[in-house]
Amino acid sequence: MVSLEDFHSDDPIAWCPGCGNFSILKALKQALVELQQEPHELVIVSGIGQAPKTPHYLRCNCFNGLHGRTLPVATGIKLANHTLTVLAEGGDGDGYGEGGNHFLHACRRNMDMTYIVMDNEVYGMTKGQASPTTLPDWCNSKMTPHGTGIPSFNPAAIALAAGAGFIARGYSGEPSELSRLLVEAIEHPGFAFVQVLSGCVTYRPDQKSWKEEVHALETELPTDDRVKAAQIIQADDGKATGVIYTKRFPVWQPENRVELDLHTIEKEFQL
Repeated sequence: MVSLEDFHSDDPIAWCPGCGNFSILKALKQALVELQQEPHELVIVSGIGQAPKTPHYLRCNCFNGLHGRTLPVATGIKLANHTLTVLAEGGDGDGYGEGGNHFLHACRRNMDMTYIVMDNEVYGMTKGQASPTTLPDWCNSKMTPHGTGIPSFNPAAIALAAGAGFIARGYSGEPSELSRLLVEAIEHPGFAFVQVLSGCVTYRPDQKSWKEEVHALETELPTDDRVKAAQIIQADDGKATGVIYTKRFPVWQPENRVELDLHTIEKEFQL
């Protein structure tokens, strides 16, 4: 039987006291135990930032890549060994800024993996710059003293438009509910995206209000109707949690691989 102790790591945690990432780590461990996921059959891929430190604090296989390049590495790992459970995770800057283009194509390729983005609407590691999800009127950064003036990136809308088959939003202040969402995401056959609202106590103390603002999505959700899901996302205030959209699409299978030997390659390309 897999237990929480199986995922214990002795690495010292470098997050600020009160960071929402602590709760996300707890929720992820609980989800993995519920799924009876063996640590040696799990790979977590991350990029650069505070959120991507998560694999360091779990006993499992992990790969730290370049900033924003989490999803290509995760895709390659799944292609190389389709029996592994592959999770990709990071922050809103890493995932939507530097990694925005990869996010689009990971959604449409529909590889069987889960992408968890810890969203605090700020670059926490590099001292509080506005991120893609920062509201346009946020003025508490020295780099944007008058706000960004740019509409915020809408992760759920982008994921839906790009073809993701599972889209959910959770909140670090509700680890039990978040754990349930992560179980559903990991069990989903195909690309699953989970946006997790996770307040930054250092650079975004104003996010303490999220505790009162976060609310559950309507009870009839989730929906497999893309039009209805799009309407829900556009009418959403960005603080509704739950599974927004779920639908099964054809998933890449290992038998779809084309394996070419050297002779075939030489003949095909006339080398």
